[in-house]
Amino acid sequence: MYKANELELNKLLSVVLERDASDLHLMASEPPIIRVDSALLRLDNYQVLTNDGINDLLNVLLSPEQKKMFEEQMHIDFSYAFKDRIRFRVNAYRQKGVIGIAMRVIPNHIKTIEELNLPGILKKFIERKQGLVLVVGPTGHGKSTALAAMINEINNTRSEHILTIEDPIEFVFTPNKSMISQRELYLDTPSFAGALKAALREDINVVLVGEIRDWESIAAALTIAETGHLVFATLHTNDAAQSIDRVVDVFPAAQQQQIRGQLSSVLVGVVSLRLLPKIGGGRTPAYEILVSNHAVRNVIRDNKLYEISNIINTSLEEGMVPLDKTLALLVKQGQVEFEEAKNYVLDNEYFLSLVS
Repeated sequence: MYKANELELNKLLSVVLERDASDLHLMASEPPIIRVDSALLRLDNYQVLTNDGINDLLNVLLSPEQKKMFEEQMHIDFSYAFKDRIRFRVNAYRQKGVIGIAMRVIPNHIKTIEELNLPGILKKFIERKQGLVLVVGPTGHGKSTALAAMINEINNTRSEHILTIEDPIEFVFTPNKSMISQRELYLDTPSFAGALKAALREDINVVLVGEIRDWESIAAALTIAETGHLVFATLHTNDAAQSIDRVVDVFPAAQQQQIRGQLSSVLVGVVSLRLLPKIGGGRTPAYEILVSNHAVRNVIRDNKLYEISNIINTSLEEGMVPLDKTLALLVKQGQVEFEEAKNYVLDNEYFLSLVS
């Protein structure tokens, strides 16, 4: 029975690779569903899934320890290697009392910053020896891929000890000039905050935090950045101003001014990403880039984050980029449909002035 279920799973994962899909969804009362270039497609030539059938597939994916954790928490994040060909980031969960599984492809090849069509200013960020770089945006819009490119650039060009703390480990790095330690939440450490605090005793130079979720992990990340280390972290926020506000807002009101001061001194930059379907197939990034300068540091300290957008718009020569400018450029270059770009616009009037 187990072998049959494994064969069925392998068949589905092979379809994901053949169709160049980014995700696979398994839900009761539906056929398998894949995501290709942002669009969901039902595999109607497959039979409708049952809860028992999905549970059988989940038993192939999970170890006994993970199965126990899923039964206790009713959801679990983990990674799964498919025949050494490719890895998936997996989330199993319950909805309406039955099991759902979402599997995201993690490419084996770590693309470069240039291959991802990301701006060269990112190389300036990774040249820094200390500070905090935030990579933000909605789920599924390329944050992990961009971070992997940045970390691998350091790996290939500098002799450093790089530590990643992830839930779960996504891209697996091959050490080159750098030494790389990768810790997975629950497998190698009970918490992001605990792993970050321990990092200071592990002779590290660069830290990648999969996500800073609470005040403890944010406080630890700020301390590491203050003490001569380069820290990369992600947030599920929409733009630079919202990201800075989120970092500060998780702290009690009495601490927020102190955190603003810390953040203003360590922030290197914020990269906000969106992935848009390209005309003709594939996806391409749009981005907002905030580079920390004297003006940015002042508005963070003074809690005047409403000025961030204007600073970005008037500091293009420093490498800053408004999201709406990259969206407009993609439309004018014929890479992205106008209506698709409009879905991500922050300032509609500014965007329209750029595409007209």
